[in-house]
Amino acid sequence: MSASSASIPANYKDTLNLLQTPFNMRANAKVREPELQAFWAETKLYERLSQHNPGESFTLHDGPPYANGALHVGHALNKILKDVINKTALLQGKKARFIPGWDCHGLPIELKVLQGLGSSERQALTPISLRQKAHAYALEQVEGQKQGFQRWGIWADWEQPYLTLHKDYEAAQIGVFGQMVLAGHIYRGLKPVHWSPSSRTALAEAELEYPDGHTSPSVYVAFAVDQLPEALASKLAAVGLTSDQLAVAIWTTTPWTLPANLAVSVNANLSYAICQARSEDAPEAASNRYLVVATDLVESLQTNLGLQLEPLLRVKGAELEGILYSHPLLERTGPVVLGGDYITTETGTGLVHTAPGHGVDDFNTGKKYGLPVLCPVDEAGNLTAEAGPFAGTNVLKDANPTIIEALKAAGALLAEHRYEHRYPYDWRTKKPTIFRATEQWFASVEGFRSQALAAIAEVEWLPASGRNRIESMVGERGDWCISRQRTWGVPIPVFYHRQTGEVLLNEATLSHIQALIAEHGADVWWERDEAGLLPEAYASQAEHWRKGTDTMDVWFDSGSSWAGVLGGISGQTPRVPELQYPADLYLEGSDQHRGWFQSSLLTSVAVNGHAPYKRVLTHGFTLDEKGRKMSKSLGNVVDPAVLVEGGKNEKQEPAYGADVLRLWVSSVDYSADVPLGPGIVKQLSDVYRKVRNTARYLLGNLHDFNPKPLAEGGDAIPYAELPLLDQWMLQRTASLITSVGADFERYEFYRFFQALQNFCVVDLSNVYLDIAKDRLYVSAADAYRRRSCQTVLALVVERLAGLIAPVLCHMAEDIWQNLPYPVAEKSVFERGWPTAPAEWAAADLETPMAQVLELRAQINRQLEQCRSQGDLGASLEAQVHLELGPETSPELLGALQWLERSSHPEVDNLADWLLVSGLAMEASQGTVLAEATEGGVGVQIAKAAGEKCERCWHYESDIGSHSNHPTLCGRCVGVLEA
Repeated sequence: MSASSASIPANYKDTLNLLQTPFNMRANAKVREPELQAFWAETKLYERLSQHNPGESFTLHDGPPYANGALHVGHALNKILKDVINKTALLQGKKARFIPGWDCHGLPIELKVLQGLGSSERQALTPISLRQKAHAYALEQVEGQKQGFQRWGIWADWEQPYLTLHKDYEAAQIGVFGQMVLAGHIYRGLKPVHWSPSSRTALAEAELEYPDGHTSPSVYVAFAVDQLPEALASKLAAVGLTSDQLAVAIWTTTPWTLPANLAVSVNANLSYAICQARSEDAPEAASNRYLVVATDLVESLQTNLGLQLEPLLRVKGAELEGILYSHPLLERTGPVVLGGDYITTETGTGLVHTAPGHGVDDFNTGKKYGLPVLCPVDEAGNLTAEAGPFAGTNVLKDANPTIIEALKAAGALLAEHRYEHRYPYDWRTKKPTIFRATEQWFASVEGFRSQALAAIAEVEWLPASGRNRIESMVGERGDWCISRQRTWGVPIPVFYHRQTGEVLLNEATLSHIQALIAEHGADVWWERDEAGLLPEAYASQAEHWRKGTDTMDVWFDSGSSWAGVLGGISGQTPRVPELQYPADLYLEGSDQHRGWFQSSLLTSVAVNGHAPYKRVLTHGFTLDEKGRKMSKSLGNVVDPAVLVEGGKNEKQEPAYGADVLRLWVSSVDYSADVPLGPGIVKQLSDVYRKVRNTARYLLGNLHDFNPKPLAEGGDAIPYAELPLLDQWMLQRTASLITSVGADFERYEFYRFFQALQNFCVVDLSNVYLDIAKDRLYVSAADAYRRRSCQTVLALVVERLAGLIAPVLCHMAEDIWQNLPYPVAEKSVFERGWPTAPAEWAAADLETPMAQVLELRAQINRQLEQCRSQGDLGASLEAQVHLELGPETSPELLGALQWLERSSHPEVDNLADWLLVSGLAMEASQGTVLAEATEGGVGVQIAKAAGEKCERCWHYESDIGSHSNHPTLCGRCVGVLEA
């Protein structure tokens, strides 16, 4: 610049190296994220990586969500966790092929179809027309959910998902069933099962829920004794008692089962008391009679019955066996029998009313004594003619009050109370279930329970408590009822002889039906008659056989996915070549220990003797910010579609984008229940913005940088020639890569979230970039101090993009697309998992740098005090005076000497690291604005000497000594005139 231009003031801001990047501060996620997804689709990025990566296959097998209803945040938590794991595996070079699935059969879809029809349309329905409508509805639901998953950036084989209604899947399921039949694990039997009158079908354990607040009418009833065994009669006679006025006292919370009572069970090892019952206030039924009750319950029963109970004789339960009593409501006599350890003295009377058709323990005890399986209840829950005068009443409506009134009239009711307890409800209709004995198909868990428990021990459960949970469930569960009395499902391929009821189910019929379903789908069972379904060897006898009408439990459907998708049955191939059985990982909510994890385990063990998975990871449920379940009535539901795309009023419900939803998933310790609400979303949005702005700052300072080494004509400085500050920043980056890699390996993504925040906010923004501004903006564009910093920024931003890619996949790709220099890879995902050269791990930088940063924090506290008092504005207005005394730690003294020894003092100097205009290792001679001594270090803050440079804002004593630029310092003049 010539002297003649000195009188023309320059716009010195234009001489600074300011940010230049198209990477916006605002994500504009509603527009930008779909653009990035389109780029992935056009380049077939997922397909190429999942099929052609050089590493081993990695199979995360997708548990199928139910194909009904809009996606909720529980879906988001589940699918995003899976996607983070899969994307990490892809970055690591593995073939992580992800086949998404949907559970498509079952009652909810069937009900939806029926609800959408008028009464005349329902009457005209045939099983096949109902199935066709359910099939179409399920596909429509799958399509809607699929679009939602894709909008969240989930990578998968969306064009070839597995659906449990696909004919190849149905055929594989028949294959699993057939193998279990041939191994002797499937049988048909009359047993009490959980029955849903509202659904009119049997239910498995996994289809039950136990809502809080259920109460039942509990009753204490006296069954009058008719006859005593001789030994007991002699004992009673010895104390002056006969069977007259003697009754056995029972307690039940299901009075509607009393018409089905066939026995009273006692525990052979418990002590029982024969008590005289007296009360002036009690009804005649309870007073002046003798009651048999458990000895340990006498005291509590006095309160519950409102009676004085005076024990006259104590006997063992075994001595009560053989008593005969009269049924209080029907012309029937029943025996006292010996039950098992299920009879306790925790509640009731210690004597258990036994109806073999309405309880598992009752059934087993009745079987031991040859009692009939009486079940006077139809599929709608109405009592039948076998219930005598109570026929026609409904067990969940009017049967209980009707029977209680009859007990009162008969003088048999001792007491009545409301009782709150856990009671099973149908998880679909939300209505109570009952135990009801019916002919059903069962998988005999007893036949392979020990194998299943051994298989559980071979699996890695995360968290480890998952193992105890599933072990106790498998260890205690009864046989699995797999038949359902519905139309929309996979048929149980069985034939019954029309005269004898004999079952036809063998290798020939199974393989024939499997082949038919493989070719035509399960509809063939309803489309053809028996002649068209039976194999050739039985075709001539077709008129003698009737095809069954039961379908399989939907848990058997989804529990067969290891066969239908992973190719787990001998001779089958997986859905795609990259899948393997057993799968590397199953990942679902913790409720699936009783659902899909267990049904998959049981079928796989029954067929192959081992689990279908090597590792199982579980997550909790989503709650609101107050820890409450989300519900429309509470108005606390977070709709992921609104969170991502925005609501009708975008000021109130802005479009945060899928990455903020994904960031939430990475931020929570999902091993427990996880909260989400507007406040949390806002916090996550702030973190997202901080990471984005950090990335923008890195990109914006690289607009004129060529990352090739200096020796190759580029701008990058070799590591060995970098200043200490730059080497430290790379050390922090290497440390982040190591820690995040370990976090992802353990699936502890919340640790990644914390580490990412700390890296961006502390290491980068608060320290490195804060110090680097002067180097980046003020230096000459090609100055060493700027190029060395740019070298670090380029190395860091590329690795930062790779580290966040599994979680913030859209931001990571956006960063990559906005790198201001060419790179070999079109996508961040093609670069692979970030790595750091061994030299970056320089551990010897950590201790001295920590000492200097601690000193920096100490000085910043004094500078902040000056600012708050109005004595200072920017820190460059200050100079710092340090006094190091005998109490100064050797570590700090060593750190300061380390800094002084740097061969790059233009970068590695304490004044620049403190962002002040001057630093003196002596007491201030001028006015002190603030001072303090801490850790043997005295800190004084004073006004900086000299004047403010218009360009770099440093206070320097040479301002005005350069005629061409009278408002600039010598350093800035040197930059401009170079």
